[in-house]
Amino acid sequence: MTDEIEFRSDVTVELVRAQASDSDVLFAARVSTVGEQTLAAAGEHADLEARDRGLINYLMRDRHGTPFEHNSMTFYVQAPIFVFREFQRHRIASYNEESGRYRQLRPVFYVPAPERNLIQRGKPGKYEFFPGEPEQTQLVVNSLREQATAAYRSYQQMLDAGIAREVARMVLPLNIYSSMYVTMNARALMNFLSLRTKDESSAFPSFPQREIEMCAEKMETAWRELMPVTAETFQANGRVAP
Repeated sequence: MTDEIEFRSDVTVELVRAQASDSDVLFAARVSTVGEQTLAAAGEHADLEARDRGLINYLMRDRHGTPFEHNSMTFYVQAPIFVFREFQRHRIASYNEESGRYRQLRPVFYVPAPERNLIQRGKPGKYEFFPGEPEQTQLVVNSLREQATAAYRSYQQMLDAGIAREVARMVLPLNIYSSMYVTMNARALMNFLSLRTKDESSAFPSFPQREIEMCAEKMETAWRELMPVTAETFQANGRVAP
């Protein structure tokens, strides 16, 4: 019996665990000058004063990065597996992904939304993307739906015939969804955001694939609520990771 196939055009990002605040940056930085006197502040999350904001901006501007590492955020992400392959180029995070060896993968597949740009122009490293014609959009949608449906049917037939999951999964396309946990600190996240989002204020332009940018945007929104001053100074200093 074939499971009903689901098609999506979005990604899921949830912050499931966090120990991260602007105060974490301050006590880590001040140990350089006052040592053990920072112990009392290490467990506090007091409102920041002007000098605190100035210190965070100084650290960001002059790229003193290690104080931004004394925190942790864990995100739950659902996205097509080609996005995860891009994620895992970033060796500054910890990943645990759903396994196609240990469970039957669900028939959920990514199909770009109509507003997703389809036409690529420019040279490597500086691509620009433009909307496709209606017939191009329809070609993408129809092709991905047809291939996903046929592939999952073959996958299920192999499973029903007793083929191991690790073998049967080879037939599945890159647009099938998977899920994973990603854990990183603020410094690592800023590096990720600098490379995986396109922002006019960035000192160093980036040209990310739209689907991983969708994940990055949701991660940044959650982080900004946890560490608003750090996020503000990151933006003000050209979105360059310290």
